Amino acid sequence: MEHFQEAEHVTMLRDTLRRFVENEMPRAKAQEWDQENHYPREIFEKLSALGVNGLTVPEEYGGAGRDITATMVVIEELARRSMAVAVPYIMCACYGAMNIEEVGSPEQKRELLPKLANGELLFAYGISEPDVGADVASVRTSAERKGNGATVTINGSKRFCSGANIADYIYAVVKSDPDAERYQNLSIVLIPPDAPGVTIELQNAMGMKGASTCDVTFEDVEIPAENIVGGEAGWNDGWRRIVGPGLDVEKIEVAALALGNAAAAVDDAWDYAQERKQFGKPVSAYQSVRHMLVDCKTRLHACRLMTYHAAWLLDEKKPASVETSMAKLYVSDVTKEIVLTCQQVMGAYGYIKEFDMERYVREALLMPIIGGSSAIQKNNIANRLRLARE
Repeated sequence: MEHFQEAEHVTMLRDTLRRFVENEMPRAKAQEWDQENHYPREIFEKLSALGVNGLTVPEEYGGAGRDITATMVVIEELARRSMAVAVPYIMCACYGAMNIEEVGSPEQKRELLPKLANGELLFAYGISEPDVGADVASVRTSAERKGNGATVTINGSKRFCSGANIADYIYAVVKSDPDAERYQNLSIVLIPPDAPGVTIELQNAMGMKGASTCDVTFEDVEIPAENIVGGEAGWNDGWRRIVGPGLDVEKIEVAALALGNAAAAVDDAWDYAQERKQFGKPVSAYQSVRHMLVDCKTRLHACRLMTYHAAWLLDEKKPASVETSMAKLYVSDVTKEIVLTCQQVMGAYGYIKEFDMERYVREALLMPIIGGSSAIQKNNIANRLRLARE
């Protein structure tokens, strides 16, 4: 990284987001959204009014241009308070806008990007299936052309489809040619969750409330061929579109979520240690607690540097597949350890639902799993760095 100075417009954006969070997302509301598994659409609409959904949309479609660093700042600051707003932001600005900008057809860009820039649409990722996780090319959900190719019929199911219950489209990877070779038989389609034949079942997950984890079943779901991502050129060309630049961004989206969650945990533990008195003095006076908190602060700083260095590389259009995998691996694993340490600092208070710390723990446990597991990231890094197998 050539410099460590945050750009002025990014600092201004961070300050704006912090004011927004304090004014529109008070702690009591965030706890309520978590407990009720509620997506606060009215808050997301207010967030959209700030123009932040356009940070991944070109100016010609009503956005602010592609600014990955600024996008990660939005994710981090929202995640410091609530995943119920941070994840829908990703569903709009990243799953939706960034993917359509990168691999959508000209018609899809004209139709969808202005709406995404305004925060009018949310996309859910439909990739994982009951028997398919990291091996994306093995998806079984099928797509068959009907009516001289004018429509596509979808059959199959998706698991762990976060936000399918609040999305306008499911951005689904499907097998579109059962006879073609692996990697040449995939397409991406946009499926409205309210289309006939779509069944959505909410899962009772530990965390990530608001943008609920869902199982989705497709039974003879018919969509127009216009919903093939990339248009006709995208039919059976889905793999190339999956592994494009958006995959690198997805990794640091999770890093930014983890970073925000851990930063909130450190702030709470730091304050608690200075307010809580035992044996006549604050617990922050005891060396063991001081060392725990300083370790957390130091590791959090390292996580922030890794996340934003990777974002900077992407903004500079430099190769970043190794750095984004490293950031996703390190930040998601280390922030889990940070949050668990912060919970220990707070003792029993970190375990009860009256305080936010137990929610931070639940969120942290998911981070090494989503967006490509830690094991997958290690494989990616070893392969990219040409580590010998024999």
